Amino acid sequence: MPEYPKKGIITKIVQLFDRNRENSLASRRKTAQKLNGSHVRYVTERKNNVDEVIGREGHMNITTDETEFAVVCGIDTLFRAKIEEMTTGELLSHDGVILTAFDLETQKERTVIAYYKYYR
Repeated sequence: MPEYPKKGIITKIVQLFDRNRENSLASRRKTAQKLNGSHVRYVTERKNNVDEVIGREGHMNITTDETEFAVVCGIDTLFRAKIEEMTTGELLSHDGVILTAFDLETQKERTVIAYYKYYR
C-alpha cells in the first residue's frame, strides 16, 4: 500500500476552516494585542434582557504582566479577565467587541460589549 503524506491538501483545507484555531491561546493573545489601547465610547452589559450602560469614555488595555485584559472607564475597572480564558467576538457592524470571561473584579462570569470610539 502506498503511504500518503501526513500533510495532504485535504488536511490543509480542514486546518484552514478549523474553528478550534480561533480558541487557541495564540489567537486570544493576538486579539488582545489588537484591542490593546483602543478607546471606548461606552460599555454595556445585558441584565434581565436589557442592555445597561455600565461605563463611558474609557479604554481597553493589557495589564503590565501581560496576562490580563482590562476595560477601564475613568478610574473604574469595569471588566478584568485572564487573556487565556477570554473569548472575543467583533460586532458585525465593527462598532465594538463582545468580551466574555470570568471577571476578576466581580468574581463571576460576565459578558460585556465595548463600543469603539471613532475619531473623524
